[in-house]
Amino acid sequence: MGCLPVTIPVKNLKWIPNSKKSYLARIGINTLKDLLLHFPRRYEDRTQFFSAQPLESDSPVCLFGIVVKTSFQRYGHNPPCFEAEIEPQHANVFSHRWTCRWFNSRYLAKIISVNDKIVIYGKIRIRRQRIYLDHPEFEIIEELQDSIHFGRITPIYPCGDGLNSRLLREWIFVALQEFDPKTIPDILPPKEIVIPREEALQNIHFPPNFETLEKARKQFVLEEFFKLQCLLARRRQRALSSHSTPKIVSRKLLNKFLSQLPFSLTTSQQEVLEELLAEIAEPRPMRRLLQGDVGSGKTVIAAACAIATVEAGWQVALMAPTQILANQHFKNFHRWLSPLGISVSLVTSDQRTLPGELPLFSSPFGGDVIIGTHALLYESTPLPKLGLVIIDEQHKFGVEQRARLLNRGICPDLLIMTATPIPRTLTQTIHGDLDVSFIRERPALRGTIKTLVRPSSHLPQITSFLRNELSQGRQAYIVYPLIEESEKIQAAAATERYEFWKQALAPYTVELLHGRMPADAKEKTMQLFHQGEISVLVSTTVVEVGLDVPNATVMVIENAERFGLAQLHQLRGRVGRGQLPSTCFLIQSENTKIATERLSTLEKTSDGFEIAEADWRFRGPGDLLGTAQSGLPELRIGDLIRDSHLMEHARKTALELFSQDPSLANYPILLQTLVQFEESISQKFADT
Repeated sequence: MGCLPVTIPVKNLKWIPNSKKSYLARIGINTLKDLLLHFPRRYEDRTQFFSAQPLESDSPVCLFGIVVKTSFQRYGHNPPCFEAEIEPQHANVFSHRWTCRWFNSRYLAKIISVNDKIVIYGKIRIRRQRIYLDHPEFEIIEELQDSIHFGRITPIYPCGDGLNSRLLREWIFVALQEFDPKTIPDILPPKEIVIPREEALQNIHFPPNFETLEKARKQFVLEEFFKLQCLLARRRQRALSSHSTPKIVSRKLLNKFLSQLPFSLTTSQQEVLEELLAEIAEPRPMRRLLQGDVGSGKTVIAAACAIATVEAGWQVALMAPTQILANQHFKNFHRWLSPLGISVSLVTSDQRTLPGELPLFSSPFGGDVIIGTHALLYESTPLPKLGLVIIDEQHKFGVEQRARLLNRGICPDLLIMTATPIPRTLTQTIHGDLDVSFIRERPALRGTIKTLVRPSSHLPQITSFLRNELSQGRQAYIVYPLIEESEKIQAAAATERYEFWKQALAPYTVELLHGRMPADAKEKTMQLFHQGEISVLVSTTVVEVGLDVPNATVMVIENAERFGLAQLHQLRGRVGRGQLPSTCFLIQSENTKIATERLSTLEKTSDGFEIAEADWRFRGPGDLLGTAQSGLPELRIGDLIRDSHLMEHARKTALELFSQDPSLANYPILLQTLVQFEESISQKFADT
């Protein structure tokens, strides 16, 4: 091993050409440590040379031979193609010659010559009884043992413009020889270390076998998850160690509110409400995520918590991601809370009174309950009596925005609501610093929703069904993935299809709603739809959350395969909000196996959590809810689906460590790592 500290900048690494260093910076590689932790995205087994009867396959093969002929060939009007004919040299191979082709690559004539020993790696193609490999990877060698690209389990790296996996492989190979292992210490507790860090780094890049590779990968995945869970545990510990004034509630107003509701709370709602009321009475701030499926009644629970907080002498702030949703919360809370003598105010970017003459107080921040959009974040008025912050659809906001609103008061309680079901592992990741409550029942007297997947050829029958529903006084949504047609995306657009539906459903009133409309126009359209003066709303996903029109019984979603399952489930939840049976048509334009399999999930179940798990499996782990928004690191190597068991283990380990050593006095390296990361997150948000 060498003596270079891992903090040394890439610009000081002599084995990397100066012309390439800027390309490394573009993919986030600025130091030697960044280079060492730039993990392969996959591996290719190049340990065995191909020795079977050549057949076309999408699986690459590895071949060693001698170049016996080179030439340029022209195919049609394309630029000349450089070809190299290879005579295989390893044992037990059929005596076929192979032709390697590189189109538009004249420069290769200066690299590949007759009698060169060459290793190639690519996919077999057979044309007119000749065997071809188009654009294979290759390496001219003296001896096979000298190659880092072949004869081994070969790492394939994520690359940016100006880079390729071969270059990264060469640079990382040198880096592993030059770095000082003492400058990149373990942050895992000793009992959790699978193999030494130095060995793990060598084996994650250049493993001798797949078993060793898996051990190294487990080490780095566990370390990555452990660091993430320590960040969450540290946030949680800070909240638990803060002091909050207990909110003692007489329940006089709360009981009056509950008794005047036209329905009874479900058992699940009652349990969650008691859980929340007990927590706000504690001398530490509540930090809780409330998950509930579409239509499960989260808003009523939020209103009950708001009443209890106001009854204890405190203010409440509720932040929603859109003006439409904020307006709807304002109307609901005003209707429920005003009879109790609780004032409700609205704060949005335009600060205007809602249609219908609902009152806005002259000082919005003087209300008992303040409801608003992002505008709540940018007011400088302090709220010393702020006792409860409620955030609806948390995934639309970032962790810094949440913190900014909490900082308006003095250790207020926090209740986050979401109707977007979150898989369990992701909940532990994104919201690991929060306690979690679930509302698992739908309120009584809610209509059933039948979901039907249909090809676009069934549109005439769907139109007939729609007209029948409208003739009975019902209403409908028709949703599209785009506002306007796009050359890049082949999908129906709301503005173009709006004219079609106006004619197809005449004389019923059809109106258009999308996100680019002025706020007052959107609000007016939604109010008219809510009042029943508009029969059909042709819309984009602006109707995804929060809209409550009990008379709407039909949801038609065109190009349904272009939506995620969780989003389709949210859209479906706009119907079935009254007692009438409802229908959701998912119109499938792409008749592929995967699209059909995805959409059939919604036909089979209405359980949002089951749908979320399926959505996750189909889409892959990705950045489902935005780790950047959550103030968490982007995962370099861990897979939240494949490695869910390691995430649970990392969470358990982190919580145990913080319970034994809350200050991390015995883990200075870990503490330093966490502090540096939190500083970088704060700086990133400050810059933006």
